[in-house]
Amino acid sequence: MTNIVVLIKQVPDTGSERKLNDSDFTLDREIDPVICEITEKAVEEALQIKEANGGEVTVLTAGPDKATDAIRKALSMGADKAIHINDELLHGSDAVQTAYVLAAALGTVEGVELVIAGNEASDGRVGAVPAMIAEYVELPHLTSLRKVTVDGDKITGERETDEGITTVEGALPAIVSVNEKINEPRFPSFKGIMAAKKKEIEVLTLADLGIEADVVGLANAGSKVTAVTPKPAKQAGERVVDEGDGGTKVAEFLVGQKII
Repeated sequence: MTNIVVLIKQVPDTGSERKLNDSDFTLDREIDPVICEITEKAVEEALQIKEANGGEVTVLTAGPDKATDAIRKALSMGADKAIHINDELLHGSDAVQTAYVLAAALGTVEGVELVIAGNEASDGRVGAVPAMIAEYVELPHLTSLRKVTVDGDKITGERETDEGITTVEGALPAIVSVNEKINEPRFPSFKGIMAAKKKEIEVLTLADLGIEADVVGLANAGSKVTAVTPKPAKQAGERVVDEGDGGTKVAEFLVGQKII
């Protein structure tokens, strides 16, 4: 039996035009919010491990009221319950602060044997939060895995790099992060969607976690955005009409751009 916690995140849809708030340059999270695709895959992986080994799946997220939608999506897929860290003081927290808060929340869950996260969220793409959490809670971590296998108290994973495939393993309890090749998430069934409405969502504040306000939030973040410049509008490309010398014209263009 394996009790699993999955870290999920609500992000702006990758197909939408994302922007920063004018007031403090934080990400505008009201633009088409959806569950992050890679954390959806993390949920699927947890459900497959549960189906093979038994246990329970809890999803954990930090975010505003709207993040409940992402939680319900994970619950409708088959997760058993959820923890939602919801506190306005978290606004503008950087990756280190976020990892610290999530690590504290993990301490409230009894009997956790495995924590699964995506290797990077599609909004910030920091790619370091799972490893940071592992350091805070002092657990082994296996990162950027394309395959995960749980066998008793041992976890094995495959990590793909430019040099090839590496097999890594560790003892449970552990933290792993998965990449986009790990699986294809299931679609929630109607029964799952209805059942999700009745599942427990525990809401925690920073005070519940014993975290002081002066260690989180934009004012206490280790990095800040001080100015932004909109990306330039796309310019019309140069059309080459082939009149028998198309290849020469293309080559001249590439030379002019110092590409060749």
